[in-house]
Amino acid sequence: MPVGAAGLPVQWGRVGKGARPPPARAPGCRGAWARRAAAHICAPPCPCDPPDGAAPISDLPPLPTVFASFPLREGGDAMARAQALAPERGAGLLAWVRSSVRAEAAVVLEPELPLAAARLALLAGANALADALAAEGPPEIPVQFAWPGILLVNGARCGVVRLAAPPGTAEDAVPDWLVLGMEARVTLTLPMEPGEVPDLTGLAEEGWEGLSVPDLTAGWARHLMAALDDWQARGPKRLIERYLARLLDASDARRGVDPNTCELVIERDGATSRRGLTP
Repeated sequence: MPVGAAGLPVQWGRVGKGARPPPARAPGCRGAWARRAAAHICAPPCPCDPPDGAAPISDLPPLPTVFASFPLREGGDAMARAQALAPERGAGLLAWVRSSVRAEAAVVLEPELPLAAARLALLAGANALADALAAEGPPEIPVQFAWPGILLVNGARCGVVRLAAPPGTAEDAVPDWLVLGMEARVTLTLPMEPGEVPDLTGLAEEGWEGLSVPDLTAGWARHLMAALDDWQARGPKRLIERYLARLLDASDARRGVDPNTCELVIERDGATSRRGLTP
């Protein structure tokens, strides 16, 4: 059996697309992945306020107390803001953008694993986004991923999941923090008709008409805490299996993920190849 650098075996998925996994239940998180952070820190004029004339976006629904909501105005960069605040604010900071057309959020994590193994958090973020969408949308519409974090809804690009670590962190060192982010296009805003650009879509165009940005953001956060809690309690096997069931790449081959490096491992016709999180 192939093994990774730390001796843990590669976790293999089923050949073929596989059944759509049921949404994970999302209780509050326990464990070391997140802790309560401080309250809002912006001084007036606050860049988190909506611009003049913009329709107000409601706050997030109630979340587990491990989260500290940090809203940004339309056009804000949740991933960049979370990375900037991570050293000061620590785990649990949830930066998100007040927008009516796209969901964008990023959460600060404090892993206890070396960076190479902690990168599996990206798969947890992908599963959480798919679970949040499955809980709110039409069950017949497939929600899948292209490696590693490109969100595909009904076969078209609709968003992305990303992961960032402190610059210069060695792969075998425990990072001070990680920032896990997601983006999802709630509705198409380009001057075109649905289907005119078939490789792009929005959630509203695929049947999620009533889903708001705050609801999707909160749903992603809850499912993320459930996924991280399950990973911490039971190991990476289920996390990887659920992700591989949604992965579109190489669905006709034997696929696995090395839990020591978060590399996609593909076996086809006796040959083995690996893909990292970055090209």
